Amino acid sequence: MSQISFSDAEHAGKRKKTRREVFLAEMELVLPWKALLKVIEPHYPVTGRGRRP
Repeated sequence: MSQISFSDAEHAGKRKKTRREVFLAEMELVLPWKALLKVIEPHYPVTGRGRRP
């Protein structure tokens, strides 16, 4: 078992962000997720009531 050095640990945190990570980070800032979930929640199927979705 080998340990990583301080320079390896520092370099591991500085990797380039993928396009997907950049997109999802922007979406977190743009969309009001809590408000959107309140609108969707009444229509989302809940387990335990009737047939399975």
